[in-house]
Amino acid sequence: MDVAPVTTPATDGYRALREHAAWMDLSSRGKIRATGQDRARLLHAMTTNHLERLKPGEGCYAFFLNAQGRILGDVNLLCFEDHFLLDTEPETRRKLFEHLDRYIIADDVTIEDVTDQIATIAVEGPASASVLEKAGAPAPETAYSTAAWGDATIARWNSTGSIGYFVFVPASRKDEFIELLSAAGAIPASPDDARTVRLENGRPRYGDEITERFLVQETGQLHAVHFSKGCYLGQEIVERVRSRAQIHRVLRRLEIDTADPPAAGVKLKSGDADAAEIVSAAFSPALQRTVALAYVRTPFAEPGTELSLGDAHARVIG
Repeated sequence: MDVAPVTTPATDGYRALREHAAWMDLSSRGKIRATGQDRARLLHAMTTNHLERLKPGEGCYAFFLNAQGRILGDVNLLCFEDHFLLDTEPETRRKLFEHLDRYIIADDVTIEDVTDQIATIAVEGPASASVLEKAGAPAPETAYSTAAWGDATIARWNSTGSIGYFVFVPASRKDEFIELLSAAGAIPASPDDARTVRLENGRPRYGDEITERFLVQETGQLHAVHFSKGCYLGQEIVERVRSRAQIHRVLRRLEIDTADPPAAGVKLKSGDADAAEIVSAAFSPALQRTVALAYVRTPFAEPGTELSLGDAHARVIG
């Protein structure tokens, strides 16, 4: 099927995320600080990754699960000398705070929501390290590692699946840091720009492609899980799925030969069989077709598998 002509040109922010560097104000993301002598032990028992082995300046990605193994939220965790900082989606800020607070009983742990005190500025794109260098800032080399920049902290992670960094700054100085990054060559990118690039890169987001509906292995985000760390909330279900190798669907990136992105919930076929369900889709100006994330039934999940969406052809990319 021929792809319909593009009616909306690529924006400057979209091009910067793909080709250079863009900044995004992500200050609405939740920030939770955990202090106290038992903070590592508690977080280790509450998340899917190995928190107790982290050293100051290191971090990781992890899920919080309920007792049924369903995903309550995801976090980027940073280890500092005297605290952990949990960075999470705006939608899960309160939910995860209350979830943690419920399990603090006799532990020497204090949690504080510091979202309004700390602004988050993302710098993402292939030239993001160069932009930080021009701004006089360090660019941590290892994933989830951090570096100090005056009273700011720079963390090596991203929201779009590209090379990127989060800059955590005092909220009162957010505009100042944005001016520094802009002067170094970063340009603003919109949420729509970021979403399109994120889907092009196959990067899922909690609240959109990952929800309580899904199990850990179905998301494909196994870098969030340490399978030999010991017990944690929801671990029994994760281990049962792993040992039995029984998942019936998995999150995959698709490319669809249409300029009209399908809505969430739309089904794709393989012959007469239901093969996949769209969770997010957007038109890609660079690829001149729609990119999507979908939960694909495992018999149809191999890269290169051809699916159909009405008259449009779709391919599983990976």
